[in-house]
Parts: sequence; C-alpha cells; structure tokens
Amino acid sequence: FSGYLHLTTEEQRALTHSEGFAAGVTPYWASLMDPADPKCPIRRQSLPQIHELERGVNDLHDPLAEDEKSPVSHVIHRYPDRVVLIVTDTCHMYCRYCTRRRRVGFSESSISPSELEAALDYVKTHTEIRDVLISGGDPLVLSDSKLFEILNKVQALEHVEVIRMGTRSPVTNPFRITDELAEGLKQFHPLWINVQFNHYKEITADSTEACRKLADAGIPLGNQTVLLSGINDSLIVQRTLVHKLVQMRIRPYYLYQCDLAEGIEHFRTPVARGIEIIEGLQGHTSGFAVPTFVIDAPGGGGKIPVSPQYLISQSPSDVTLRNFEQRVFRYPEPRCSRQRLS
Repeated sequence: FSGYLHLTTEEQRALTHSEGFAAGVTPYWASLMDPADPKCPIRRQSLPQIHELERGVNDLHDPLAEDEKSPVSHVIHRYPDRVVLIVTDTCHMYCRYCTRRRRVGFSESSISPSELEAALDYVKTHTEIRDVLISGGDPLVLSDSKLFEILNKVQALEHVEVIRMGTRSPVTNPFRITDELAEGLKQFHPLWINVQFNHYKEITADSTEACRKLADAGIPLGNQTVLLSGINDSLIVQRTLVHKLVQMRIRPYYLYQCDLAEGIEHFRTPVARGIEIIEGLQGHTSGFAVPTFVIDAPGGGGKIPVSPQYLISQSPSDVTLRNFEQRVFRYPEPRCSRQRLS
C-alpha cells in the first residue's frame, strides 16, 4: 500500500496492527483509489482503519450465526428451501466491513473434493432445498474448470431448481470475467448472479464491460449494496448508483444494514438513515431501481425488510395511505371480503 498511497499515520498504524483480519487489493482496485485522500470511498473499503482495533459492546464474532447454522462443513442452512455453499475463503480484495472476516482471507485453498461431496450429500438428502447459493470468499477466484465442476454437480441434483452465485469480481477484478467464462456459465441456467457495487465510483468502463458479458450470457444480475457510514450513506450517492446500475442491466436488489462483525462499528449507520434513503428513492426513480433495505438479524434470524411507513391506518372498511409526496389517500376494502369475514 505504502508504495502507491500517501498513508496517514493512523493508516500506517492500522496496517501494522490489523488484528489478524486479512488485507489485500488487486492492482485494478488500487488504481481506483485516490492516493492523497484518506476519505476516498474506494480506499476506505479496503484499507485497514485504526477503528478496527476497537471492539464495540455489540460486536459479534459470527454475527449471523453461520457456524451454528452449518450442519456440515461449507454449508449454511438458514432458510427452509435454500442453502449457501461456501466454495472458498479467498477474495480478490478484502472488504474491511466483511461479515465473514473471521474466516475469509487466511488461506488460498478452495473446498476439497471430499468436503464438496459431503456438502452435496447433505443437499441431496434434503429435498426441500430448491435454491443453492454459491458463495465464499468469492467463487470467481476459482479456475473455470473448478467452478464449472462445482456447478455441474449442483445442477445434477434433481430437486435444485435454481443456482445463484455471489461475487464481487466484476467490481474488484473485472478482467476475471472473460468471454470463455461467460460462455461457459450459459450451460447452468437458470443461473442468477448477485454483485456488489457500493459506490458509483466503482463503475468503470472495465466493470461495465464485465457485467455486459454476464448479461449478454442471459444471466440475470442483481446488486447488493452494503450501507457504509461516510462512504455511501447519502441519497445522492445511492440515487446515482442505482441509476448507473440499471443502465448496466443490473437490478438493485438489497441495501444491507451493516452487520455486527467485530471491529466494524465505525461503518454502521443508524437504521433510520437507510429508511430515509429508501424514502428518497421511492417515487423519485423507477420502481425497479429501488432496492429493499434489509437488516440481516443477529443470531441467524435472516433478512428482515425495513421500509418507510406508508400505511397510516387500517380498518375492515378501508386503509389510509400516504404517497411519496406526503399526500394522504383512502383505499376502500372490498365489501364482499367484509361479508365473508363476518
């Protein structure tokens, strides 16, 4: 880092005492940083900060209880009909706010053949599982052949209806998205991919081209943004971001409240800020450009949508609503429904 950036004293100290959390970026990501501005939103997402040495009273080692929800190694089964399959603990770049920072970045190994077979055996014997999310780390640190092998084996499970993959590669290392990769992924439809753009400055000609290849391969793309204090907790930033995303054929999917992982309280915003941002988007941009603001409940409770309150009151005869302009409307309930209820 010091060879490229003008590090502050606090940044130098944080790099020296990073408390065991992995740090590393790609040359591409480094090229997006402002070398002179410690407040650069690209820089702050990847460079260790002195605040990481602090532990908040609400910090949790495993904030989403993923270890508790792991019936076999590399599988997280939190929801009844879907599981996460962790195929690697390696990423192209290590985000400072990562909810899995307890495990990510400490080895470059991927899931072993025996671990993969045990994980797939679990999915095979639980026929209620219809959706498998391939995650990590970042699955796209794997070679094409290794990735396709895993996808082939998941797709072979008859009761699995859809495969999803979470990756930040188009953002942190867009050159990983080759024509060969995009062409190879076509064989695994229905395949959905979620990416993570947190700030519009991450959208470049290279990242746009990477996403174009995936979209042209017929892969629906969604974006999962993490709300980060001092980085993207601004309506202007979020509105600019979602507008650029939809131009890239990426649907804004989730806006995440930052988790309670250890050493990242300085990234967390009040929940009210996320609600304000959603309210500032709703009605002021296309509906499909408004993500769902969610809190991933501590202790493994799952994602809980948190929205502005538009329902003012409700009775058997009608509901009272407000719109984005703060105008109030009455909507009558159907009379036949009232009669059936009585």
